[in-house]
Amino acid sequence: MAGGIRPINRPRRFKALSLTRLVPNVATLMGMCTGLTSIRFAMQDRWEAAVAAILIAGIIDGLDGRLARMLNASSRFGAELDSLSDFVCFGVAPAMMLYFWSLHELGPIGWALSLLFAVCMSLRLARFNTQMLGEPEMPTWAYRFFTGVPAPAAAALAMWPIVLTLQFGEGIFDSPYIVAPYGVLIACLMVSRLPTYSFKKVKIPRAWVLPLMLAFGASVAFLVSSPWLTLSAIAAIYLISMPLSYRSYRRMGVENQHEMDKADEEDDDGESDEDPEEGLNRVHQN
Repeated sequence: MAGGIRPINRPRRFKALSLTRLVPNVATLMGMCTGLTSIRFAMQDRWEAAVAAILIAGIIDGLDGRLARMLNASSRFGAELDSLSDFVCFGVAPAMMLYFWSLHELGPIGWALSLLFAVCMSLRLARFNTQMLGEPEMPTWAYRFFTGVPAPAAAALAMWPIVLTLQFGEGIFDSPYIVAPYGVLIACLMVSRLPTYSFKKVKIPRAWVLPLMLAFGASVAFLVSSPWLTLSAIAAIYLISMPLSYRSYRRMGVENQHEMDKADEEDDDGESDEDPEEGLNRVHQN
Protein backbone atom coordinates (compact mmCIF):
# COMPACT_ATOMS: atom_id res chain seq x y z
CA MET A 1 0.00 0.00 0.00
CA ALA A 2 1.03 3.61 -0.51
CA GLY A 3 3.27 4.88 2.22
CA GLY A 4 3.47 1.40 3.71
CA ILE A 5 6.56 -0.15 5.20
CA ARG A 6 8.46 -2.44 2.87
CA PRO A 7 9.27 -5.90 4.20
CA ILE A 8 12.87 -6.47 5.16
CA ASN A 9 14.69 -8.97 2.91
CA ARG A 10 16.62 -11.02 5.38
CA PRO A 11 19.61 -13.01 4.17
CA ARG A 12 18.95 -16.65 3.57
CA ARG A 13 20.29 -18.86 6.32
CA PHE A 14 22.14 -22.04 5.55
CA LYS A 15 20.89 -25.21 7.07
CA ALA A 16 23.07 -26.69 9.74
CA LEU A 17 24.94 -29.82 8.69
CA SER A 18 25.67 -32.77 10.91
CA LEU A 19 29.28 -33.61 11.61
CA THR A 20 29.01 -36.95 9.83
CA ARG A 21 28.08 -35.24 6.55
CA LEU A 22 31.34 -33.27 6.73
CA VAL A 23 33.53 -36.35 7.16
CA PRO A 24 33.95 -37.07 3.39
CA ASN A 25 34.94 -33.47 2.66
CA VAL A 26 37.39 -33.49 5.58
CA ALA A 27 38.92 -36.69 4.18
CA THR A 28 39.24 -35.05 0.77
CA LEU A 29 41.05 -32.08 2.31
CA MET A 30 43.37 -34.44 4.17
CA GLY A 31 44.22 -36.13 0.89
CA MET A 32 44.90 -32.77 -0.76
CA CYS A 33 47.22 -31.75 2.07
CA THR A 34 49.03 -35.08 1.77
CA GLY A 35 49.54 -34.55 -1.96
CA LEU A 36 50.88 -31.04 -1.41
CA THR A 37 53.22 -32.34 1.28
CA SER A 38 54.77 -34.69 -1.27
CA ILE A 39 56.02 -31.62 -3.14
CA ARG A 40 57.75 -30.42 0.02
CA PHE A 41 59.40 -33.82 0.45
CA ALA A 42 60.55 -33.72 -3.18
CA MET A 43 62.13 -30.29 -2.69
CA GLN A 44 64.06 -31.79 0.23
CA ASP A 45 65.15 -34.85 -1.83
CA ARG A 46 63.17 -37.14 0.46
CA TRP A 47 61.91 -39.31 -2.37
CA GLU A 48 60.72 -42.24 -0.26
CA ALA A 49 58.46 -39.95 1.75
CA ALA A 50 57.28 -38.14 -1.40
CA VAL A 51 56.21 -41.38 -3.10
CA ALA A 52 54.55 -42.61 0.09
CA ALA A 53 52.59 -39.34 0.40
CA ILE A 54 51.16 -39.72 -3.12
CA LEU A 55 50.19 -43.32 -2.41
CA ILE A 56 48.46 -42.30 0.83
CA ALA A 57 46.60 -39.57 -1.07
CA GLY A 58 45.44 -42.24 -3.54
CA ILE A 59 44.13 -44.41 -0.70
CA ILE A 60 42.25 -41.46 0.79
CA ASP A 61 40.82 -40.64 -2.65
CA GLY A 62 39.44 -44.15 -2.86
CA LEU A 63 37.82 -43.87 0.56
CA ASP A 64 36.19 -40.43 0.56
CA GLY A 65 33.69 -41.30 -2.17
CA ARG A 66 32.67 -44.47 -0.37
CA LEU A 67 32.31 -42.55 2.88
CA ALA A 68 30.02 -40.07 1.14
CA ARG A 69 27.79 -42.87 -0.15
CA MET A 70 27.76 -44.72 3.17
CA LEU A 71 26.87 -41.59 5.13
CA ASN A 72 24.46 -40.30 2.46
CA ALA A 73 26.57 -37.14 2.30
CA SER A 74 27.12 -36.84 -1.46
CA SER A 75 26.89 -33.27 -2.71
CA ARG A 76 27.88 -31.11 -5.66
CA PHE A 77 30.31 -29.25 -3.41
CA GLY A 78 32.00 -32.52 -2.43
CA ALA A 79 32.29 -33.60 -6.06
CA GLU A 80 33.97 -30.33 -7.08
CA LEU A 81 36.29 -30.47 -4.07
CA ASP A 82 37.24 -34.05 -4.92
CA SER A 83 38.04 -33.09 -8.51
CA LEU A 84 40.25 -30.21 -7.35
CA SER A 85 42.02 -32.51 -4.89
CA ASP A 86 42.65 -35.07 -7.65
CA PHE A 87 44.24 -32.41 -9.84
CA VAL A 88 46.55 -31.27 -7.05
CA CYS A 89 47.50 -34.73 -5.76
CA PHE A 90 47.73 -36.66 -9.03
CA GLY A 91 48.48 -33.90 -11.54
CA VAL A 92 50.51 -31.12 -9.96
CA ALA A 93 52.39 -33.13 -7.31
CA PRO A 94 53.73 -35.91 -9.60
CA ALA A 95 54.67 -33.35 -12.27
CA MET A 96 56.67 -31.33 -9.74
CA MET A 97 58.28 -34.49 -8.37
CA LEU A 98 59.44 -35.58 -11.82
CA TYR A 99 60.81 -32.10 -12.51
CA PHE A 100 62.77 -31.86 -9.25
CA TRP A 101 64.01 -35.42 -9.58
CA SER A 102 65.15 -35.65 -13.21
CA LEU A 103 63.48 -33.39 -15.78
CA HIS A 104 65.15 -30.22 -14.48
CA GLU A 105 68.31 -31.40 -16.26
CA LEU A 106 66.55 -30.73 -19.58
CA GLY A 107 65.99 -27.07 -18.72
CA PRO A 108 62.91 -25.41 -20.27
CA ILE A 109 62.02 -28.62 -22.12
CA GLY A 110 61.83 -30.53 -18.85
CA TRP A 111 59.57 -27.88 -17.36
CA ALA A 112 57.34 -27.97 -20.45
CA LEU A 113 57.01 -31.76 -20.12
CA SER A 114 56.06 -31.40 -16.47
CA LEU A 115 53.40 -28.88 -17.45
CA LEU A 116 52.17 -31.30 -20.12
CA PHE A 117 51.52 -33.96 -17.49
CA ALA A 118 49.55 -31.55 -15.30
CA VAL A 119 47.58 -30.21 -18.28
CA CYS A 120 46.64 -33.74 -19.41
CA MET A 121 45.47 -34.51 -15.90
CA SER A 122 43.24 -31.43 -15.87
CA LEU A 123 41.81 -32.37 -19.28
CA ARG A 124 41.08 -35.88 -18.10
CA LEU A 125 39.28 -34.69 -14.98
CA ALA A 126 37.28 -32.13 -17.00
CA ARG A 127 36.25 -34.84 -19.47
CA PHE A 128 35.23 -37.13 -16.62
CA ASN A 129 33.11 -34.40 -15.01
CA THR A 130 31.33 -33.59 -18.27
CA GLN A 131 30.67 -37.28 -18.92
CA MET A 132 29.09 -37.62 -15.51
CA LEU A 133 26.76 -34.72 -16.29
CA GLY A 134 25.63 -35.30 -19.86
CA GLU A 135 26.66 -38.65 -21.29
CA PRO A 136 23.79 -40.99 -22.19
CA GLU A 137 23.26 -44.25 -20.36
CA MET A 138 25.87 -46.87 -21.24
CA PRO A 139 25.39 -50.64 -21.32
CA THR A 140 26.11 -52.46 -18.09
CA TRP A 141 29.29 -54.10 -19.33
CA ALA A 142 30.86 -50.73 -20.26
CA TYR A 143 30.98 -49.69 -16.59
CA ARG A 144 33.66 -52.32 -16.05
CA PHE A 145 36.14 -50.06 -17.84
CA PHE A 146 37.59 -46.58 -17.50
CA THR A 147 38.24 -44.38 -20.51
CA GLY A 148 41.99 -43.88 -20.36
CA VAL A 149 44.15 -44.35 -17.28
CA PRO A 150 42.42 -43.02 -14.13
CA ALA A 151 44.05 -40.21 -12.17
CA PRO A 152 45.47 -42.14 -9.16
CA ALA A 153 46.83 -44.91 -11.40
CA ALA A 154 48.43 -42.34 -13.73
CA ALA A 155 50.16 -40.66 -10.77
CA ALA A 156 51.46 -44.02 -9.55
CA LEU A 157 52.71 -44.94 -13.03
CA ALA A 158 54.41 -41.54 -13.36
CA MET A 159 56.41 -42.30 -10.22
CA TRP A 160 57.49 -45.73 -11.47
CA PRO A 161 60.97 -44.54 -12.58
CA ILE A 162 61.53 -43.08 -9.10
CA VAL A 163 60.46 -46.37 -7.49
CA LEU A 164 62.76 -48.35 -9.81
CA THR A 165 65.66 -46.08 -8.93
CA LEU A 166 64.98 -46.52 -5.21
CA GLN A 167 65.07 -50.29 -5.74
CA PHE A 168 67.93 -50.75 -8.22
CA GLY A 169 69.99 -47.60 -7.72
CA GLU A 170 70.89 -44.63 -9.88
CA GLY A 171 72.24 -44.65 -13.40
CA ILE A 172 69.43 -45.89 -15.66
CA PHE A 173 65.88 -45.10 -14.60
CA ASP A 174 66.74 -41.60 -13.37
CA SER A 175 68.01 -40.49 -16.77
CA PRO A 176 65.94 -37.57 -18.11
CA TYR A 177 66.15 -39.10 -21.59
CA ILE A 178 64.18 -42.08 -20.26
CA VAL A 179 61.92 -40.19 -17.86
CA ALA A 180 60.85 -37.60 -20.48
CA PRO A 181 59.36 -39.97 -23.11
CA TYR A 182 57.91 -42.17 -20.39
CA GLY A 183 56.16 -39.20 -18.78
CA VAL A 184 54.75 -38.15 -22.16
CA LEU A 185 53.46 -41.71 -22.68
CA ILE A 186 51.61 -41.69 -19.34
CA ALA A 187 50.20 -38.23 -20.05
CA CYS A 188 48.86 -39.43 -23.42
CA LEU A 189 47.35 -42.55 -21.84
CA MET A 190 45.41 -40.34 -19.41
CA VAL A 191 43.58 -38.47 -22.15
CA SER A 192 43.34 -41.41 -24.56
CA ARG A 193 40.21 -43.43 -25.30
CA LEU A 194 41.94 -46.66 -24.30
CA PRO A 195 39.61 -48.78 -22.14
CA THR A 196 41.26 -49.86 -18.88
CA TYR A 197 39.90 -52.15 -16.22
CA SER A 198 37.74 -50.66 -13.47
CA PHE A 199 38.37 -53.09 -10.65
CA LYS A 200 35.55 -51.55 -8.61
CA LYS A 201 33.00 -53.25 -10.89
CA VAL A 202 34.70 -56.64 -11.07
CA LYS A 203 32.66 -59.48 -9.56
CA ILE A 204 34.70 -62.25 -7.97
CA PRO A 205 33.41 -65.84 -8.25
CA ARG A 206 33.13 -67.65 -4.92
CA ALA A 207 35.82 -70.11 -5.90
CA TRP A 208 38.29 -67.24 -6.34
CA VAL A 209 37.58 -65.41 -3.09
CA LEU A 210 39.96 -67.38 -0.87
CA PRO A 211 42.88 -67.43 -3.36
CA LEU A 212 42.52 -63.70 -3.93
CA MET A 213 42.48 -63.02 -0.20
CA LEU A 214 45.66 -65.09 0.17
CA ALA A 215 47.24 -63.20 -2.73
CA PHE A 216 46.26 -59.88 -1.15
CA GLY A 217 47.77 -60.93 2.17
CA ALA A 218 50.98 -61.99 0.43
CA SER A 219 51.09 -58.66 -1.42
CA VAL A 220 50.80 -56.76 1.84
CA ALA A 221 53.59 -58.87 3.34
CA PHE A 222 55.85 -58.19 0.35
CA LEU A 223 54.90 -54.50 0.44
CA VAL A 224 56.05 -54.24 4.05
CA SER A 225 59.26 -56.25 3.57
CA SER A 226 60.25 -54.98 0.10
CA PRO A 227 58.06 -51.98 -0.78
CA TRP A 228 59.86 -50.64 -3.86
CA LEU A 229 60.19 -54.01 -5.58
CA THR A 230 56.53 -54.80 -4.85
CA LEU A 231 55.36 -51.44 -6.18
CA SER A 232 57.47 -51.91 -9.30
CA ALA A 233 55.86 -55.30 -9.90
CA ILE A 234 52.34 -53.89 -9.41
CA ALA A 235 53.04 -51.09 -11.90
CA ALA A 236 54.39 -53.56 -14.45
CA ILE A 237 51.33 -55.80 -14.05
CA TYR A 238 49.01 -52.82 -14.55
CA LEU A 239 50.78 -51.80 -17.75
CA ILE A 240 50.59 -55.36 -19.04
CA SER A 241 46.85 -55.44 -18.29
CA MET A 242 46.12 -52.57 -20.71
CA PRO A 243 46.23 -54.64 -23.93
CA LEU A 244 44.14 -57.28 -22.16
CA SER A 245 41.54 -54.68 -21.13
CA TYR A 246 41.36 -53.40 -24.71
CA ARG A 247 40.82 -56.93 -25.96
CA SER A 248 38.12 -57.60 -23.35
CA TYR A 249 36.38 -54.33 -24.22
CA ARG A 250 36.29 -55.15 -27.92
CA ARG A 251 35.07 -58.69 -27.25
CA MET A 252 32.25 -57.51 -24.98
CA GLY A 253 31.30 -54.85 -27.49
CA VAL A 254 31.09 -57.41 -30.29
CA GLU A 255 29.03 -59.77 -28.12
CA ASN A 256 26.69 -56.95 -27.14
CA GLN A 257 26.27 -55.94 -30.80
CA HIS A 258 25.46 -59.54 -31.75
CA GLU A 259 22.82 -59.71 -29.03
CA MET A 260 21.27 -56.45 -30.24
CA ASP A 261 21.25 -57.68 -33.85
CA LYS A 262 19.66 -60.94 -32.76
CA ALA A 263 16.99 -59.06 -30.81
CA ASP A 264 16.29 -56.85 -33.85
CA GLU A 265 15.95 -59.94 -36.05
CA GLU A 266 13.49 -61.47 -33.60
CA ASP A 267 11.48 -58.24 -33.60
CA ASP A 268 11.45 -58.25 -37.40
CA ASP A 269 10.32 -61.87 -37.44
CA GLY A 270 7.54 -61.06 -35.03
CA GLU A 271 6.37 -58.16 -37.15
CA SER A 272 6.37 -60.31 -40.30
CA ASP A 273 4.30 -62.95 -38.55
CA GLU A 274 1.73 -60.38 -37.56
CA ASP A 275 1.47 -59.00 -41.11
CA PRO A 276 2.01 -61.88 -43.61
CA GLU A 277 0.89 -59.81 -46.59
CA GLU A 278 3.73 -57.38 -46.03
CA GLY A 279 6.16 -60.28 -45.95
CA LEU A 280 4.80 -61.64 -49.20
CA ASN A 281 5.14 -58.26 -50.84
CA ARG A 282 8.82 -58.14 -49.83
CA VAL A 283 9.34 -61.59 -51.30
CA HIS A 284 7.78 -60.56 -54.59
CA GLN A 285 9.86 -57.41 -54.68
CA ASN A 286 13.06 -59.45 -54.22
